[in-house]
Amino acid sequence: MFRFRHLCALLVLGASAVHGQTPAPHGPATHQRAAAPVDPSPVVIPLDAAARASLTRHTVDATVHGRTLRCEGVALAALLQATGAMPDTPLRGALLDRYALVTARDGYRTLFSLGELDATLGNRGVYLVDRCDGAPLDADSGPLRLLVPDDTRPARGVRQVERITVIAAP
Repeated sequence: MFRFRHLCALLVLGASAVHGQTPAPHGPATHQRAAAPVDPSPVVIPLDAAARASLTRHTVDATVHGRTLRCEGVALAALLQATGAMPDTPLRGALLDRYALVTARDGYRTLFSLGELDATLGNRGVYLVDRCDGAPLDADSGPLRLLVPDDTRPARGVRQVERITVIAAP
């Protein structure tokens, strides 16, 4: 009987000691997290002509609503890099959780991860254009339009671009 009491006491003490310990973490919380970037978030990207003037212009063809357009503008990645919202070196760590949110005058929105735009990762061709078929964009499409020529459907293309904001995911 004496041994039984000792055994019960040891079990109770052992259970209470284990209960008081913090369990070892598991799951997504144990993944290594990079240090938070020092860059602010959100960053509103200037869209004026001066912000785009020094950037390389590209001519791209895109099909929009069954019509092929030949447009001129700048690469979104280059604009983000020129304004300091995206580094011009390969993305790493905490910067991989950033995305560019593009908003149209009518409230239509789409987004692109910075990794998707980075030349060493997704290398997605996304362009902010101000001219199509040799003329400035009309009021229905412009003054700026976002084109993603390689998308199968033009759903992420945005006409009447009003704002581009780079945001760190929560």
